[in-house]
Amino acid sequence: MSSTDTNTSTKPTLFPRLLALSGALIVLGAVIFFLSIAEDEIDVEAKLQSSVALPVSIEMVTPTDHEIMIEVYGSVKPRWSADVTAAVSGRVIEVSESALAGRRVNEGTILVRIEPSRYDVEFAGSELAVKEAELALWQARNANLLAEKQFKRDGREAPNALALKVPQLEIANANLKSAKARKIAAEQKLADTIIEAPFSSFVTERAVSPGQSVNVGDKLLRLVDDKVFELSLHVSSKDWALLAHPLKGQLADIIDKDGNDLAKAEIREAAGFLDEKTRQHRIFLTIDAKRNTRILSGDFVKTSLPGKHIANALSLPEAARTQEGYVWFVDAQSRLKRISPDILFRTKGRIIIKAPDLTDLTDYRVVTIPLASFLPGQKVQPQKTQTDKTAVKEAN
Repeated sequence: MSSTDTNTSTKPTLFPRLLALSGALIVLGAVIFFLSIAEDEIDVEAKLQSSVALPVSIEMVTPTDHEIMIEVYGSVKPRWSADVTAAVSGRVIEVSESALAGRRVNEGTILVRIEPSRYDVEFAGSELAVKEAELALWQARNANLLAEKQFKRDGREAPNALALKVPQLEIANANLKSAKARKIAAEQKLADTIIEAPFSSFVTERAVSPGQSVNVGDKLLRLVDDKVFELSLHVSSKDWALLAHPLKGQLADIIDKDGNDLAKAEIREAAGFLDEKTRQHRIFLTIDAKRNTRILSGDFVKTSLPGKHIANALSLPEAARTQEGYVWFVDAQSRLKRISPDILFRTKGRIIIKAPDLTDLTDYRVVTIPLASFLPGQKVQPQKTQTDKTAVKEAN
């Protein structure tokens, strides 16, 4: 084969390779150019984002004086409650309409009658015994008087008390006293056949019916007081220290589920001892049921107890405190600062805390809706919220 043939066969093979290499270089250059442009755009976008401060909602709060109110839950109970039982045995001859469950009865209302004939007999017998004892006493006195006169006429001195019938006189006196006591007991048994309401109350349960025979101690009715209610509260040692002592005689507010004042209760006693089970202080209150008709026995209510006067405190919305217990403020340079405050007390959806000592704050701007992504010193854009002025005023 000649050299001319060899050169001719090599040229067609090289050309496609050069063409493919050139195309690849062009594509690579285009990719590099595109990536450089995209990187510049990302840098610009990141710089723009970092330069824009995060908008946050704030509320302007001012340190003021507050009267602490400690809120405690408790159950309302009647002052008096009694299971009325039979004091005598016998057959029930009457159950009054007033004795039906749910009825409201006044003190002295007749509820149940028990057949009284046997107790009439006992009472009549006790009256006869008293008459006989009075006669015996009269006879003993007469005998004593005659004996004294006889010795006086004879000009002699009685040798002993027996000669003057003194022991007989003393026995007669004791017999009369015993007979009168038995008469009182018989009279009481007769009176116990009529069961009356011992105090103004509600009948909550009836356990007897006409014709039924009852024995001493059998339950007839259950009554609960309708005039005075009582409320027993348990207070922790921390809250106890915040109360306005002495508490006795002061008034406390009973609050309903919507936060409105429901009634007034008077603090009857603030016991100086701890409950053995809860290790908490006990406070006892009384409620006039006649004046506070919206309160019922058995209600589970919230009570606001009067506390100490606290100066230089802040009233913040409940939502301003994070789950971790932080409160975020915005300083004069619009940067975030956080504190972990001790809550003095809560009232009507707000928390009261001691004003923090933040010297670089010209005012207190609290973040109302803190975010989990907040960082101390982060630049923000504060925006005032339309706060509930009524709630702030009431909390103050």
